[in-house]
Amino acid sequence: MTTHPTLADLARRVSADRNHPAFGHDALITCDRLVRVFTADGVEVQALQGLDLLVREGELMALVGASGSGKSTLMNILAGLDTPTAGAARVAGRDLLTMTAKDRLAYRREVVGFVWQQTARNLLPYLTSAQNVALPMRLRGGRGRAARRASAERALELLDLLEVADCRDRRPHEMSGGQQQRVAIAVALANEPSVLLADEPTGELDSHTAEQIFAAFRTANERLGTTIVIVTHDQAVASEVRRTVAIRDGRTSTEVLRRSEVDEATGHETLVAREYAMLDRAGRLQLPAEYTQALGMRDRVALELEPDHIAVRPDDSDHG
Repeated sequence: MTTHPTLADLARRVSADRNHPAFGHDALITCDRLVRVFTADGVEVQALQGLDLLVREGELMALVGASGSGKSTLMNILAGLDTPTAGAARVAGRDLLTMTAKDRLAYRREVVGFVWQQTARNLLPYLTSAQNVALPMRLRGGRGRAARRASAERALELLDLLEVADCRDRRPHEMSGGQQQRVAIAVALANEPSVLLADEPTGELDSHTAEQIFAAFRTANERLGTTIVIVTHDQAVASEVRRTVAIRDGRTSTEVLRRSEVDEATGHETLVAREYAMLDRAGRLQLPAEYTQALGMRDRVALELEPDHIAVRPDDSDHG
């Protein structure tokens, strides 16, 4: 029977060396053995079980995982909407475990932008697109005429950048779903956040419109330098980014890195993808289920240290 570690076990495990100086010191987002446990009616549900994640400044990356894998919990923590149970989490130098309620409000206004899956949730229905984009800047500060003019000008610049300038005077119900999401991205970018988080931003859209939304994210990443993390089930979106991290059972499990390679003979450029298993600080890794199932691996495996690699083989010992 499989047993799960208790909250106390997880807390002891993640606190042992959580302040390791080398881990994530140069990353914009650092999650170090992150734990989130929910308790209801005396029952503990472990949404995150010692998750590690590093995101460098300027990245455009995707997080993927099955329902219940923990990816939405992670996004809520990074957005400042939820607090970890144990471990360490830092975004742009802010410690997400020690922030006060006031700090958390400032963090959500100034450090992170967020785009929800539900298009209607991102915009105030009684404001025009330009007014929706200007609102976060107004809330952040600056009540004079000059501040209002500056926020209005930046709103129009962002709408133009994301190719929805023609929607400046329209309210949400006067726009398509794709237009609403591009305006929502502009709202999230209004206060020049260090990180833009998007939770299934194309979940309610058709494939053609989803491509337009991803193009808007790419534009924000390339033109503004904004670091962007997208949670998605859409493999078409996930395949468009250079880095895709899969979450399984509350931990990062595999990572796909894509890079361009040029054929020296023809000069033709191709995008090559390679999948990696994630190795945590304790030396543990999660092998892809399709790999272990194909070789009948379960319970334990045989390891052999070679000069340049570690061989992992099915257990061939005699159990008789």
